[in-house]
Amino acid sequence: MRNIVRLTEALFAKDGDAFTKVSLPHTWNNLDGQDGMTEGSYWRGLGCYHLELPNPTPGKKQYVEFRGANHVATVYCNGREMGRHRGGFSTFRFDLTPAMQPEGNILTVEVTNAECDVYPQQADFTFFGGLYRPVSFIEVDPAHFDLLKTGTDAVFVTPHSAGLTRVDLFPVDAEGCEVQVVLKDAEGNVAAQQTLPAAKHTVVKLRVANPHLWNGMADPYCYTCEATLLRDGQPVDSVCETYGYRSFHVDPDNGFFLNGKSYPLHGVSRHQDRLDMGWAITEKEHEEDIELIREVGANSIRLAHYQHDQHFYDLCDRTGFVLWAEIPFISKFRPGKDAYDNTISQMTELVAQNYNHPSICFWGISNEITIGGESEALYRNLADLNALVKKLDPSRLTTMAEVSMVPMDSEHVYITDVLSYNHYFGWYVGDVEDNGPWLDKFHATNPDRCLGMSEYGAEAILTWHTSKPQDHDYTEEYQALYHHEMLKTFATRPYLWSTYVWNMFDFAADQRDEGGCKGRNNKGLVTFDRKTRKDSFYIYQAYWTDKPMVHVCGRRFTDRAPGERDITVYTNCDEVTLVVNGAEVATRPAVDHAVTFPDVALLDGANNITARAGGLEDSIVLNGVAEHNRSYDLPAGEGDAGNWFDENPLEFPEGFYSIRDKVRDLLANPDCARVLQPVVDGIGNAKSLMGGGFDSPMGDFMRSMRLENLLKMAGSAFPAELKRTLNEELTKIRK
Repeated sequence: MRNIVRLTEALFAKDGDAFTKVSLPHTWNNLDGQDGMTEGSYWRGLGCYHLELPNPTPGKKQYVEFRGANHVATVYCNGREMGRHRGGFSTFRFDLTPAMQPEGNILTVEVTNAECDVYPQQADFTFFGGLYRPVSFIEVDPAHFDLLKTGTDAVFVTPHSAGLTRVDLFPVDAEGCEVQVVLKDAEGNVAAQQTLPAAKHTVVKLRVANPHLWNGMADPYCYTCEATLLRDGQPVDSVCETYGYRSFHVDPDNGFFLNGKSYPLHGVSRHQDRLDMGWAITEKEHEEDIELIREVGANSIRLAHYQHDQHFYDLCDRTGFVLWAEIPFISKFRPGKDAYDNTISQMTELVAQNYNHPSICFWGISNEITIGGESEALYRNLADLNALVKKLDPSRLTTMAEVSMVPMDSEHVYITDVLSYNHYFGWYVGDVEDNGPWLDKFHATNPDRCLGMSEYGAEAILTWHTSKPQDHDYTEEYQALYHHEMLKTFATRPYLWSTYVWNMFDFAADQRDEGGCKGRNNKGLVTFDRKTRKDSFYIYQAYWTDKPMVHVCGRRFTDRAPGERDITVYTNCDEVTLVVNGAEVATRPAVDHAVTFPDVALLDGANNITARAGGLEDSIVLNGVAEHNRSYDLPAGEGDAGNWFDENPLEFPEGFYSIRDKVRDLLANPDCARVLQPVVDGIGNAKSLMGGGFDSPMGDFMRSMRLENLLKMAGSAFPAELKRTLNEELTKIRK
């Protein structure tokens, strides 16, 4: 039978450095990949690992398994090259048997995350290098289920909700052997079984009577398929696969259906990194993430923007999340055969290695890949990926995430089975109220297309607070307001097959310098270290959960001057009673899961604030102060254009242009265009804007933004005083 040994230590060195002992999993970018220093220049290069291997067992075959090594890994055993793997997120194995010695075996792995023709090419997250997922040494009998079958266990289960079950198995060196397949329910009872002579491709067809359906969060019921290779009646190899029976479909007017019943998908996107750990996380961190996502009330997860660890997929099977799984064909298209082949291989590995997971319903073929523009080569690459997935797995649906500026009639919106858009109206462009009209227009224009929202979000940094939230102020209050508006938008549009918050957690994006925070995307509902749930977390919990909850917002906005004393409470109960310093103030009905108590009277100094609802209560402490606490204001020039909180606020006279006008409208006026010339000349150097320049494919997107938001998004590419200079000049020009 197979024996698996986890390899947990290695000697490691960056190219040219001395070797030091490290624990596995490991990444060399856990610190420099999140600090935002030197304009995002975290180290990308070649790292080398030496691992001691167990002594081989005579008569057995030896393999090494990597669950993830980013981007390219070349593997040597005792100096002999075993092979190379191109792709940073999938499982791969090599047969070490020909190179093994009786003892003293050394495995050498060269890993590089340097730029090459492997995807992702460019994206808004850090590409952590290293052996960041588990590494294992495997011994098996010469007759075994093929360990070189695309990184899988070579056992594929295709269940149908009526109970018909097909199992495809791929044993090797199994002449004279038999294959035994036993299907068991969650209680361990045998539901069906069969034994057949082993063939290179063995097909077993079974029927389970009245299967218990996998039914999402309510009842994530799983079966197991135990496959055993027998020689003379004795087991020589065995694997166990989890699977489930369910049916699903998507309707263009009524959204997602699971097992014949409406099941609106409301979820979050997830990146796999952690503060000071990068991608080198353990099962503990995966499990913590699952619990937080379950706590917020999501029923679906978009696993962005790459294949995640097998343990996380296993957890989703058992907890009932419906998954969108995708490859890192993202942001920047690279022409050429090698890059094309890499998309094909990563897609093949994603589907093959995750085929048995009942949680997965959607295969994602790309994300925002048209940022660099549309082309025939790109279209063919996408169409070929879609055809590949339908060939590998016709039982699931394909999808893709379009960047916001893709036209509603683009040929790209008709490639996959269902479609989604990433929209940031209310953050990067436009107003949050623009989301609903855009969605309605697309639905009216394409009534037969199933539409979802694959990304939307706004950043919140816990330091910044305001009583008057506005787009791009990076306050916790604006993020909460934005997400509340998005939830109200979605509540009246049942045709959306799914919606995914970007993002569940803050994550590393080393090139970023926004909101006074370097090296991080702060759109998470939860902080990077998973220690703090932002206020926006609780408006989702109020909408998405049935268990009574109540949350008082603003607990980090502690000092409240006159004019800053509104208190907002989120709840899924009918009404909320507010208690201040032990005295009831008012009881108000909840509207859209929120209650705002205006201008609450506070004493000077500390005040105990309690909200009661549904037999529960939540309390915070607010300080009554005489003047606004300016430490809550994002200073101008700290990696962003800043908030307008200085002593000489900007003016926006009616009937005149200003930085609050859209760039497109400003450029259309010759006088305004002359004022904007410094922006036009410098925008190509704005590192926060991919594509660079108004003549680039991102140009239309940038022209649709308000000038103030464009300056904020551009970060430190422009001096902080430029916003004032531009506004003063523009407000002299009458509309």
